[in-house]
Amino acid sequence: MAVAEARQRTDPRLRVREIAAQQLWGARAVDWWIGSLFLCLAVWLYKDLWADLDHAYLANGGQDQNMWEWFFDATADAVRNFRDPLVSDLQNHPLGVNMMANTAMLGLGIPLTPVTLLFGPSTTWALVLTGGLAGTAFAWYWLLARRVVRSRRAAAVGGALCGFAPPIISHANAHPNFVVLFVIPPIIEMLIRLWQGERPVRNGVVLGLLIAFQIFIGEEPLLFAAVGLVIFGIVYALASPDAAREAARPLGIGLLVGAAVSLALVAYPLWVQFFGPQHYTTLEHESGNDVAAFTAYASDSLGGDRAGAAALSEGTTEENAFFGWPLVILTLFLVAWLRRAAVARAAAITALVAALLSLGLDITVDHDDTGLPGPWRLLNDLPLFESILESRFALVCVPAIAVLLALATDRILAATSIRSGAESETGSGSGGRELPVQLIWAAVLAMALLPIAPTPLDVQNRRPVPEFFADGRWRPYVDNGSVVVVPLPSVGDATALHWQSVADLGFPLAEGYFVGPWGPDRIGVYGADYSPTSALLGRVAAEGQVPEITADQRREAREDLTRWHADVVVLPEHRYRAELTATLTALLGPGRQVADVQVWDVRHLEPAAAMR
Repeated sequence: MAVAEARQRTDPRLRVREIAAQQLWGARAVDWWIGSLFLCLAVWLYKDLWADLDHAYLANGGQDQNMWEWFFDATADAVRNFRDPLVSDLQNHPLGVNMMANTAMLGLGIPLTPVTLLFGPSTTWALVLTGGLAGTAFAWYWLLARRVVRSRRAAAVGGALCGFAPPIISHANAHPNFVVLFVIPPIIEMLIRLWQGERPVRNGVVLGLLIAFQIFIGEEPLLFAAVGLVIFGIVYALASPDAAREAARPLGIGLLVGAAVSLALVAYPLWVQFFGPQHYTTLEHESGNDVAAFTAYASDSLGGDRAGAAALSEGTTEENAFFGWPLVILTLFLVAWLRRAAVARAAAITALVAALLSLGLDITVDHDDTGLPGPWRLLNDLPLFESILESRFALVCVPAIAVLLALATDRILAATSIRSGAESETGSGSGGRELPVQLIWAAVLAMALLPIAPTPLDVQNRRPVPEFFADGRWRPYVDNGSVVVVPLPSVGDATALHWQSVADLGFPLAEGYFVGPWGPDRIGVYGADYSPTSALLGRVAAEGQVPEITADQRREAREDLTRWHADVVVLPEHRYRAELTATLTALLGPGRQVADVQVWDVRHLEPAAAMR
């Protein structure tokens, strides 16, 4: 043993291996701590949601939590019963919902089926959101540390911004498909390997698998990432034309292999999405960012002003460009400072182009329409692009700015470290001079990032579940048909989807909250193509006025109930319950009180044809 120890001390190769192993373990320890920090921050942001999963509801997400939990629950139910998860008739019965044409996130909903079945869709919802924030931050940290900077502290700064920037936190209220972005950095890693000529076939296969997985998580973020990467790649290639020519062949091979692999996996699901049941042709949006939004503070940030942010956005969940003026100024300074670095230059131009595209069809500055056309007009009519919110293109700015912050931090840390080492060798006695420089840079980062640091997301109590659904009182009234909850579930109130989940998806619902086709051109709309009866009941629920019911409206009600394959109509507690009761009684005859709801058993109702 003594001989072995002596050899280890004298053999330089063994000593190098020992140092490398120590560095590896040290780096892994740093990775673990940074990942834990990201996870703790994500849990803290959702602490009120986790505190009461049965009753807590994200207050600023509209009806999206009900919709997303239903997606997770319907997916798990399909897996449990060996049904096709790409479509479902559990809402909008009997036409159903095209799950691929909606943001159902089957890539997570299917593997998380055990969680959903054991603990409920609310747990899956909270887990996806929390893990999405932490995982996205760590994935970008991992990529930056591996490919962009040497300092893990610098990579952590960039990763934190990618995972917790105001636009991401805005979507964290309601849109997990824009929170779960941890597949994008591995895709970029594979592209870098292909650029460097590393095993184009093998890395192409991995690239294809990752792209297919991202399609099943979120197609819109993948489109944004693709556009951003094309812009970045063009700028970077122009800076290194010789390297670009050398990389063209392996990159091309890898992309072709990746396209073939991903297409083989997603061909049928995409066919269902674009040509299957309840598909739609386009989902029209017109929502560009106000230029003033880029320097404003988001609602859920330390410097946030909810009223001011609301005036510059489409809502709390669409604050896509709120970076705050200190970070904007710092970014402009970094662009000037780092302009000679090809990566920094490419990141800066990518951010600029994405920001311009996010302005929409017409450029608005502080609520004033300038009359200037936006660059988005160049893309607005292209396939796929016509169905996305152009304001969301500002999300591409997040990783681009993160790259600039990481590069700047890495330069400062490296420069001060070299200077400190040189002073130590010369014995100048000014060791520690690097500390003030690092403190100054830390203060600059704090001034830019603290005002946009996220705050815990607001929650509110859910509407109580009627005993009729919670205790199984619905069972005697449902054979194989649907339940019609009044007012019918829609984008304005989709609470019935949660009640259906509490009832273990034991019955389908008429209408609902999803994206489906409308009209002969199959334009995508949120919710069902309203029937005369649902429109009538919706007006009563909104205005509290009982209309005079005509024979034609009674006939239409029976036609709608027949079209919905309805077994029972249910009226829960409502502020205009008396008015809704009177309207339903005029349409269907008297109902009956069952537990805490009124019901109309319509299984044996006289058909509309007999009333003509």
